[in-house]
Amino acid sequence: MEKRYQVFISSTYADLKEERKHVIQTVMELDCIPAGMELFPAADEEQFEFIKRVIDDCDYYLLIIGGRYGSTTEEGISYTEKEYDYAVTQGLKVIALLHENPDDIPLGKSEKDPALRERLQQFRDKVAADRLVKFWKSAEELPGLVSLSLSKTIKMFPAVGWIRADRVASEEILEEINDLRKQNTKLSIAISELSAEPQQEVSNLAGMDELFEVHGRYNKEGYGMRDWEVKATWREIFGLISPYLVKHPNEEYVKSILASALFKKSIYYGRSENLNDQDFQTVSVQLKALGLVNMNYSKTVQGGMALFWSATPAGERLMLDIRTIRSANIPNA
Repeated sequence: MEKRYQVFISSTYADLKEERKHVIQTVMELDCIPAGMELFPAADEEQFEFIKRVIDDCDYYLLIIGGRYGSTTEEGISYTEKEYDYAVTQGLKVIALLHENPDDIPLGKSEKDPALRERLQQFRDKVAADRLVKFWKSAEELPGLVSLSLSKTIKMFPAVGWIRADRVASEEILEEINDLRKQNTKLSIAISELSAEPQQEVSNLAGMDELFEVHGRYNKEGYGMRDWEVKATWREIFGLISPYLVKHPNEEYVKSILASALFKKSIYYGRSENLNDQDFQTVSVQLKALGLVNMNYSKTVQGGMALFWSATPAGERLMLDIRTIRSANIPNA
């Protein structure tokens, strides 16, 4: 099938014009469709709603970080970081290209404001956490990095893509046949499970008020990455993430929410906190065993695959019990 993938190219604009030209040219040579701020150079909240729709139509997200943090919203977050956060929540596969030596970038292409330099470093740390990134020094290096990274990502995580309108009919027939094949496989599995011996439930599970120690890493100012840990009950852990499960978030988003919330509960102070993956996997298995969450591996809106979380009916009841505020005006008996 002659399918083309749409790639959203995100970066600051004025300082990376030359770099973006190289990247866009490479994306086009790979028979992909580039999309980015060349279509909408203005940066404001109203324009961002349009940008979100463009991201929704893209298959992959390519981020270039140089020496500037960029224009910021009223909340103090740059539009580039806001684009990145939105792409992650939508389940897009991210290709991140970070400048290897930001201190070597010419002053005219760097942030002069110390606060913005700090925000840029925090953004770099967030992107690099739990994700493989590529580093570049000059615009001439970018085509090779983009070509290798994008080709590998497409091969490992094929997305929906775009096809010509005159081929839609044949595509639809093939997709219908493929869907029927998948349904047949699911029905066969369901029949085999019904006829199999019933599995026993996990016994002697830790109670909701028992403690579990969680570990992670964070950036301590002036000292680099350091370890952190904190103890929390299973009730606390579920209470921290349960309101977010209403939107059926992907696993990476749940992990980031839990890491941020537990780090704030700890005695440590820093930034760019992340959660030990093995601890997070234990959390996911425990909450599933307790009957509080469901996890389904399914397609994203862009056609990729991701693990999505949701609360079970029992989990929703517990969420209401934990997170609702009771009235202080209790009438006398």
